Amino acid sequence: MASPRAAALYSPELLALAVELAEVPYDDRARAIGHARSRSCGSVIDLSSSNAERIETVGIRVSACAVGQASAAIFAREAAGMDAEAVQTTIEELGEWLEGRAPSAILPRLELLEAARPHRGRHEAILLPWRAALAALSNPGTPG
Repeated sequence: MASPRAAALYSPELLALAVELAEVPYDDRARAIGHARSRSCGSVIDLSSSNAERIETVGIRVSACAVGQASAAIFAREAAGMDAEAVQTTIEELGEWLEGRAPSAILPRLELLEAARPHRGRHEAILLPWRAALAALSNPGTPG
């Protein structure tokens, strides 16, 4: 039986976000490929973008908890058109939100991750797709 704390963290709405990732398949031949790994929990996200200068036709391969998957789904929906500078700014804004110094209104549906905010061990999972995107846009190259 799940604890009340787990039930609050893994709401049906948060879990439903993970299903959306099926709509953003990873493309290992994309122009920009990024990888990010959380040192705290071991979660991994690989991200592909058809454009090496801004996020377009994004694909995501995730090995993460439901919080990381939900964050990746939010990223997939909201990051289209962002360049490296915009992604970096969003990472900084998410850091402010995680510390309780900014509202969840910085991104649509971010309020669905609100229950994870008090869990510092989940912060890296929330930031992971954004860090993978920054890696992809910072190190574009021809896929091998």
